[in-house]
Amino acid sequence: MNQAVLDCLVTGHETLIESLELPDPDDRHVLAAAIHAGADAIVTFNLRDFPEEVLDLYNVEVLHPDDFIQFQHDFNTAAVIIAAQRCRKRLRNPPRTADEYLDTLSQQRLPKTFAVLSPYSAIL
Repeated sequence: MNQAVLDCLVTGHETLIESLELPDPDDRHVLAAAIHAGADAIVTFNLRDFPEEVLDLYNVEVLHPDDFIQFQHDFNTAAVIIAAQRCRKRLRNPPRTADEYLDTLSQQRLPKTFAVLSPYSAIL
């Protein structure tokens, strides 16, 4: 991931961790990194461990990956399709057809992503 996503590593957030309170203390480093980096959102399937009332204090929202991808699609459809094409093509063991890739998205609790990408299955 470090090579695929520039600036994905956050450092210097460690001093914030102890001051944060979340339902799961093991998630505090995620919020600390988001605060330190000035992130707008934390994208996670683990929504319940990032309560809105806590994140609001730091102007950070929590988003389900499916919602995040849908927002990106609404903002730049072509970029999301290109990203999906690249992701599918990297699947080599075993390789996946476009329909298999879409089925996997559906099985991974990404029904909105499945819905927005399905019309493009011929080019995925």
